[in-house]
Amino acid sequence: MTSAHNEKLATLSKAGVSIWLDDLDRHRIESGNLVELIATHSVVGVTTNPSIFDKALTSGVVEYTGQLKELAQSGASVDDTIRALTVHDVTAACDIFADTFASSGGVDGRVSLEVDPRLANDTQGTIQQALELWQLVNRPNLLIKIPATLAGLPAITEVLAHGVSVNVTLIFSVERYEQVLEAWLAGIEQARVNGVDIASIESVASFFISRVDTLVDSQLDAIGTEAAAALRGKAAIANGQLAWDAFTKTISNQRWLDLAANGARVQRPLWASTGVKDKAYDDTRYVVELVAPHTVNTMPEATLNAVADHGVIRGNTLDGTSAIANEVWEQLAQAGIDRTAVFAELERDGVEKFIAAWEHLLDSVSAARASAK
Repeated sequence: MTSAHNEKLATLSKAGVSIWLDDLDRHRIESGNLVELIATHSVVGVTTNPSIFDKALTSGVVEYTGQLKELAQSGASVDDTIRALTVHDVTAACDIFADTFASSGGVDGRVSLEVDPRLANDTQGTIQQALELWQLVNRPNLLIKIPATLAGLPAITEVLAHGVSVNVTLIFSVERYEQVLEAWLAGIEQARVNGVDIASIESVASFFISRVDTLVDSQLDAIGTEAAAALRGKAAIANGQLAWDAFTKTISNQRWLDLAANGARVQRPLWASTGVKDKAYDDTRYVVELVAPHTVNTMPEATLNAVADHGVIRGNTLDGTSAIANEVWEQLAQAGIDRTAVFAELERDGVEKFIAAWEHLLDSVSAARASAK
């Protein structure tokens, strides 16, 4: 293994962006690949989701065979088997990032584990499982992922109030992001009332990027006008720019400043879904156009490697962009894009995709258990 840091990724990190990998499996953990990425690619965290675990557990990764056999022979249910496998991986990853966690003062070195996506519209079920997962992993650098559905918002507040660090996921609209910021502030305030050390609570808000362009571009193509075509590829970055504006306004208000004075940690914006799906676009655009201090970019490995190879890091590319972003969305509205409908569809589709991945995972693990007995 080499320990030379990639200069482009090191520059991105120095610009204030925490580089997290949007992928995890046991081979990556046990082969030393994750350690290598920490050493060479400035990776300081990992995110997971049901789709990632579905791929990990169904793509022939041999490192799962032994534990699968043990669980099958013990009579563990399919749900318990998935829980055991995923908790094992996340715990191992947390331990790999322990030094990063310590050296960053608890900001980075974070690993995310998501509640069952079938609970996306079940507030109490989400709270209960989030607390259970927090206890099972039992590592201070864990983040529990909770979706930013309407039912998820009060769960976010309650889980934070218990002192649990949270990654809020599946955020698409700025309006929903503002509700997430409110849920986060309320949770930290309640944690303080509860006597929790609020300096120990970390949170990120995962704002999905590329999926916005995928849907909006398809609608622009259907509209078919020259004006619509000129707007392709502009919605997602503009949306991220508006999210950044909402974040900066929140951390300048007195409510947050009072919490910060008592040791609270800021909830950082996390740019998720940053892999470019349209081959016509630069494959680093959802990284290099969303650079600012106190942000996280969680990248699939292909995007990480693209930035390492040819990413052009220009420093802070988010400050002062809100006026341009608002103009983009005004032009999109004039072209016939219904912003509210777009974000409602994206949230609904996001939840459905994660549930589908989870159900596919259930089927695959059930078959693996049967053959392992």
